[in-house]
Amino acid sequence: MQWNVGKVRITKIVELETVGSTRFILPLATNEEIQKLPWLIPHFATDEGRLRMSIHSLLVETPSRRIIVDTGLGNDKQGRNVPTWNNRNDPFLEKLTAAGFPPDSIDTVLCTHLHVDHVGWNTRLVGGKWVPTFGNARYVFGRTEFEHWRDHSHEPAQQAVFGDSVRPIADAGKADLVASDARLGDEITLIPTPGHSPGHMSIHIRSGGADALLTGDVAHHPCQMSYLDWSSTADSDATQSAATRRDLFARFADTPTLVIGGHFNAGHIRREGDAFKFIAL
Repeated sequence: MQWNVGKVRITKIVELETVGSTRFILPLATNEEIQKLPWLIPHFATDEGRLRMSIHSLLVETPSRRIIVDTGLGNDKQGRNVPTWNNRNDPFLEKLTAAGFPPDSIDTVLCTHLHVDHVGWNTRLVGGKWVPTFGNARYVFGRTEFEHWRDHSHEPAQQAVFGDSVRPIADAGKADLVASDARLGDEITLIPTPGHSPGHMSIHIRSGGADALLTGDVAHHPCQMSYLDWSSTADSDATQSAATRRDLFARFADTPTLVIGGHFNAGHIRREGDAFKFIAL
């Protein structure tokens, strides 16, 4: 899938798609509740109320840069909390290359946050060592996010993710730690959107009078636009994440801004009563 925003082109490359089995991440999103939101069907949910979600990367081409935003689960990783995320052998890099984005052509890796399903392809296993997948790229991490996980990865799964997918980038001298509101060139500005994680950032793209918002995991699914207080089990601060959702969606609601989620497809945010809904493209 591909979208144009002025002179910027965004291409979505999917690593994994799921239908249902999402109760572990959004426990309040029961089939019955989802069926009460008919605007979700068929693009974001099935007739039975099962959620459609994906783990994907977004390739952002500006006039001067080739950026990959978030890098999925990766291959050969261990110690993940979800059993099927361990020891993966997915042809993701082949998919990237076939779409015109061989790894060596990427000059910037930008992670909205440093959770397991957004950093996996930062590295790959070569000769028993984790090496940067994108050898010609600088890796842009939010400083707040990086320092939090560097200092607070106490659980084994968190230690595993930081150890195999984040620390090797810093050790290789390829990490650039930036402020959560940093500007990256003429077209891209980061927006601080904490709550899902302490230093989570969303991405605002502006080019040729057009706008796009890459939300990251401010919401895992558009149902959270109607139910702003449906915080994910992975949110580090449920109250903060709900407030962040309201603020971010209010800013871009009822505008022509193209909005693409960290786990859902593109659309536009519309106000509906005291909350919002999402209209698929």
